[in-house]
Amino acid sequence: MSLGDDGYGSDSRSGRTDDGYSTLGGTRQTRTRFADGTGGDGYGSRRPARSSRSLITVVGVVVLLVAAIAFANRGGGGDDGGSSGRSGGNKAGAAPTAATGTKPVTGKNGEVPSGFAHDEQGAQSAASNFAVALGSVDMFKKDSRHAIVDAIYTTEAAGKLRDPQDAAYSGDFLAKLGLDADGNAPQGSTFVSRTIPVGTKLESYSDDTAKVAVWYTGLIGMSGPGSTDPVSTTWKTWTVELTWTADGWRATSDSQKDGPAPVPGDVTASSSDEISKAVEEYGGFTYAR
Repeated sequence: MSLGDDGYGSDSRSGRTDDGYSTLGGTRQTRTRFADGTGGDGYGSRRPARSSRSLITVVGVVVLLVAAIAFANRGGGGDDGGSSGRSGGNKAGAAPTAATGTKPVTGKNGEVPSGFAHDEQGAQSAASNFAVALGSVDMFKKDSRHAIVDAIYTTEAAGKLRDPQDAAYSGDFLAKLGLDADGNAPQGSTFVSRTIPVGTKLESYSDDTAKVAVWYTGLIGMSGPGSTDPVSTTWKTWTVELTWTADGWRATSDSQKDGPAPVPGDVTASSSDEISKAVEEYGGFTYAR
């Protein structure tokens, strides 16, 4: 999920790949309470910077570049999901990191969690899950990308994003990442793109709108024989403006910036086989504030 300058006043292009995100849908998707959040040191955190990293930056730019027009976390459902009460007032500021006790949502809009509550907690939960969806490998495949964008953005925003995103995820661009024209990795290799929210901050809230910042770490790269872009980590803060619609919370605009990033740890980088196996065995989460 990376940004780029576009004509919509935000630096993202929903397509996102600069960081990573957990897989969209999937049979292993687990439901969890989002407390302090988790971060990973990732693959090769102490490797010297590679020129190919700039390519990943471009990818992220593409992903969130389109999202800039109307980017929001996948969420929004017709029902209230967790808690149904609204929190009014323009309350902004730090939120407690402990879980609230509100039950995770059970609904889905396609493969994107839905049914987030019409309150401050619901907006933060929606933003976290939208970030996860926009950072997934499914953003690199046309049909699933369209489904994700339609589930996260307002109808108007999604319509404006579709063509620019399709142009950004061109065959040439995918080829530079080691993917074929349909977004598939070579046989024997695993393309990794996941976003893991670490925390959220409610920057503003009114009865039907919210502005939420999501701090996250991401995984991005190709795991497999001969890969020139091994899986590595990124740290970003994605800020999304949400509006309450008949379908729940939907994104209207967003922006993204680097960091805050911690000092890399001393964990030795794993082999590509270990990374590929981990990606296959460990599913993603449904995040709830």
